[in-house]
Amino acid sequence: MIAFVLRRLIQAVIVMIAVAFIAFLLFQYVGDPVVFLLGQDAKPEQIRELRSALGLDKPFYIQFWHFLANAAQGEFGLSLRQGAKVSRLIAERFPATLELSMVAAVLALVLGIPMGVYAALRRGTFMSQVFMTISLLGVSLPPFLVGILLILVFAVVLGWFPSFGRGEVVRFGWWSTGLLRADGWVHIVLPAATLAIFQLTLIMRLVRSEMLEVLRTDYIKFARARGLSDRTIHFGHALKNTLVPVMTITGLQLGGLIAFSIITESVFQWPGMGLLFIQAVTFADIPVMAAYLCLIALIFVVINLVVDLLYFVVDPRLRVGTAGGH
Repeated sequence: MIAFVLRRLIQAVIVMIAVAFIAFLLFQYVGDPVVFLLGQDAKPEQIRELRSALGLDKPFYIQFWHFLANAAQGEFGLSLRQGAKVSRLIAERFPATLELSMVAAVLALVLGIPMGVYAALRRGTFMSQVFMTISLLGVSLPPFLVGILLILVFAVVLGWFPSFGRGEVVRFGWWSTGLLRADGWVHIVLPAATLAIFQLTLIMRLVRSEMLEVLRTDYIKFARARGLSDRTIHFGHALKNTLVPVMTITGLQLGGLIAFSIITESVFQWPGMGLLFIQAVTFADIPVMAAYLCLIALIFVVINLVVDLLYFVVDPRLRVGTAGGH
């Protein structure tokens, strides 16, 4: 177990160093921060002084070392567009993105697992066909189109939900949440549904396929031969074994929800990191882009590590294989 964790930690460190190197290259080859800060009319003396103050006149490897040291402390300098510390901008936007992603993940799980189980146990029925059709549409339609359609139907035509913004929030220091206000829940419905639809269909199709595969195994046939009820077989044995790969995919998809919420946040003007990143790309705000890239990579690495550990705990075959290897 210790060797397994150490291997994963070493892999995580290597991945983060590689991502940090890519983010560092943004500073080297995507625009010149000195020109952004001083403008096109700056004098050569001013440019030399600022480059020296920022350490941009030092060798490449020294600059990269300083970048790593600052990134490890969460410091990426100042935003070229807003003139504020990037760490503060990220801290202000991160709660909104995390809140949206968590609500979308819960929605996808709460609806996707029961729909997948129903589609597996009631194959050929009308509702099963409806669920499979919905899953096909959810996989096929791009998120921005889903968001626009939801705005058109539920915000413009029916007027049930607002079409943009986060609504009223409650602040606890630097953290903010809209889930403690009714207005916050009303505002999060449409963006969370938009972000959850693809994940919901993925989970539903995965649960259905895994459930059908488990129901064909010998131990399920043996359970039927013992006279166990269908309810016990389906939910006590089949579903329990189905959820092991579902847990893995869901954990990895949580990182995807955070990383790929960019489109949803842009459509609904949700004040999260995705919208901040889009604005940074528009204005070539390199420090913000680099910080976003490193943070998303860190989230993926942490989630991947946690999922690997959970999978190691849940699946005894991995423990046996590891013990046999040693």
